[in-house]
Amino acid sequence: MDYEKELTQLKDNIDNAKKLKYKAEIRLEQLKEQENEIIKELETMGIKPENIESEIETLKADIEKLLKEAKEMLPEDILKKQDLK
Repeated sequence: MDYEKELTQLKDNIDNAKKLKYKAEIRLEQLKEQENEIIKELETMGIKPENIESEIETLKADIEKLLKEAKEMLPEDILKKQDLK
């Protein structure tokens, strides 16, 4: 068994693991900063992060309601005569 070779390999593996850990820590910090920016943006819109799911559902419902209203306002009989529908 070549102990020197094994130790060198272990040292290389440790160095690589340290580099990966450093990159992961940097990425985590970037993501935390991005999260804080998003939270601040939500707060300026009057939305609390814990209420984001219900806010999305409300917005979806509003969109569906407005689309339905817009469709109801279209003159169906004219569109059918023109074969545009």
